[in-house]
Amino acid sequence: MTVSANPASRAAEILSRPVTINGLTVPNRIVMAPMTRSFSPQGVPGENVSAYYARRAAAGVGLIVTEGTYVGHESAGESAQIPRFDGEEQLAGWARVAEEVHAAGGTIVPQLWHVGMVRKQGKPPFNDAPAIGPSGITLDGAEGEGRAMTRADLDAVIGAFAQAAASAERIGFDGVELHGAHGYLIDQFLWEHTNRRTDAYGGDPVARTKFAAEVVAAVRAAVSPEFPVIFRYSQWKAGAYDARIAGNPQELESILTPLAEAGVDAFHASTRRYWIPEFEGSDLNLAGWTRKLTGRPAITVGSVGLDGDVVRAFAGEGAGVEGIDKLLDRLERDEFDLVAVGRALLQDPQWAAKVLSGRLDELQAYSAASLRTLS
Repeated sequence: MTVSANPASRAAEILSRPVTINGLTVPNRIVMAPMTRSFSPQGVPGENVSAYYARRAAAGVGLIVTEGTYVGHESAGESAQIPRFDGEEQLAGWARVAEEVHAAGGTIVPQLWHVGMVRKQGKPPFNDAPAIGPSGITLDGAEGEGRAMTRADLDAVIGAFAQAAASAERIGFDGVELHGAHGYLIDQFLWEHTNRRTDAYGGDPVARTKFAAEVVAAVRAAVSPEFPVIFRYSQWKAGAYDARIAGNPQELESILTPLAEAGVDAFHASTRRYWIPEFEGSDLNLAGWTRKLTGRPAITVGSVGLDGDVVRAFAGEGAGVEGIDKLLDRLERDEFDLVAVGRALLQDPQWAAKVLSGRLDELQAYSAASLRTLS
C-alpha cells in the first residue's frame, strides 16, 4: 500500500462514493453513529432534536442513525428524557425529524432499542415495570433484580419491535436499525454470560441467536421488501470490554447467518477501535469478517476521527490510530462498505463537509464538553 501524497483528496474521493442497502441509496460512505443524548422530555423529540440531525445531514452525512429509541414495551427503557418510538406525540416528533433531514438532503433510520436487564425498577417512563431478560441476570451476573422472560414476554417484545419498524416506514424514515449490541436486551440473548436458558432460546450460539432472528423476521414482515433493516451488534458490553459472543470466525458465522436469512440487509459492527483485528491470523476487523461471512454490506465504527492531531491522523501519522489512508485502503478492497462516526460529529456538525471537501485543517479535536449540548 502506498500512502497517498494528498490524503485529503483521496478521502474526499473515496468517501463520496454512493452505496446501496436494499432499496436505499446512501449518497456517500459516512454514517452518523447512534449516540444517546437525553434531550427528549417525556420521550418526545422536539425542534432542537430535528435541527440537531438536520445540521449534520446538510453538512453531508450520508446516513444518520438516530440515538437509541425505546420500542413500545413497558420495560424497554429507563429514562423519560430518552426518545420513544411509540405514542402519537412521540411519533409526530420523529416524523418532523425525518422530514427535516430529508429537506437537508440526508437519509435517516431510527435505532430501535430495548434495554432488557440494564433497566432498574422504579425508573421512568413506566416506573413499576420490571427488568426482563433471557435469564433475569444482569451484565455483572447479579440475580434477583429482574426476571427471566416468559413466552408472553418474548411475543410482546418481538411485536413491539415490529410495530416500531412499521411506524418508521409509515412516517417517512428510510429504514431501521435494530440495537443488538453493548449488553442490551437482544445482545443479552446472544451472550452466554447473560443467557442461561435451557429452552430453544439458550445453549449454543445458534440457539442464542433465535430471539434476535425472530425479532428480525417480525420486523422484515412488518415493512416493505425494499425497506432496509440494519442490525447493530458488538462483542464488547458496557463494563465488559473483553466480552465475546463469538471466539472465532466459525462461531461468528453461526450467529450472523440466521440473522441474514431472517432479513438483515446490512450489519453495523460496533468496536471500540476499528483498526484492531478481530481474530488471530487475519487483519480483518469485526465489520470485515461480517461482510466476508454474510455478503451483506457492513458498517465499521470505533474511534474514527478522535485523534487529537487530526491532520496528522488523516495523513497516516496519528498516534494511537491507523490514519485515514489505511481506513480508505480497507474501503477500497471492500472489507466494509460504510464508516460510522460518533463523537467527532458531536464536536463538529460540519465534520463530513470538511472531510468531503478536503478541508482537513479545519477539523476540530473532540472535547467531552460537546456531550452536554445539542449543538
